[in-house]
Amino acid sequence: MPKALIISDSHGLTEELQEVKDRHSQEVDAFIHCGDSELATDASELEGFHYAKGNCDFEADMENEQIVDVKGVRFLVAHGHLLQVKQSLMPIYYRAEEAGADVACFGHSHTIGAEKVGDKLIMNPGSSRLPRDRSEPTYAIIEWEDGSKELTVTYYHMDGNKLEDLEVQFDLSSRN
Repeated sequence: MPKALIISDSHGLTEELQEVKDRHSQEVDAFIHCGDSELATDASELEGFHYAKGNCDFEADMENEQIVDVKGVRFLVAHGHLLQVKQSLMPIYYRAEEAGADVACFGHSHTIGAEKVGDKLIMNPGSSRLPRDRSEPTYAIIEWEDGSKELTVTYYHMDGNKLEDLEVQFDLSSRN
């Protein structure tokens, strides 16, 4: 079963970011960071991550967004500040539509969220350092069957414990 780990807003964390990467290195097919790591692009903790530049990242060679294909699912990776995610999900939805993405993942708001808009999953893994909506620092793993557009989003505490109450499933094969 393919999986992608999504994390955002780590704001200088190094040991914790490395621990998450080490913990899941044998089980996920992609590591995605939605920005505001505040680390250099060549930091060992970011090695292996698809990364989008956040408003607190100042490396000139970071891209504002990435399009990542993972085992049949296309991800738009953005921080969200350039797409006004704090006001509306429509700009990131439209950008995902332009990019042909199935999933648009973002950070910036430090707020957990996953919702289907049209035939897209728009999701935020929350903040791995400074959560605003919950007390736990979080990240997420999205998994799906090969060839399927049925996705399961599972949120985790940074210590690796699954947040069972937040697991949710989405069927992207229809627009409803």
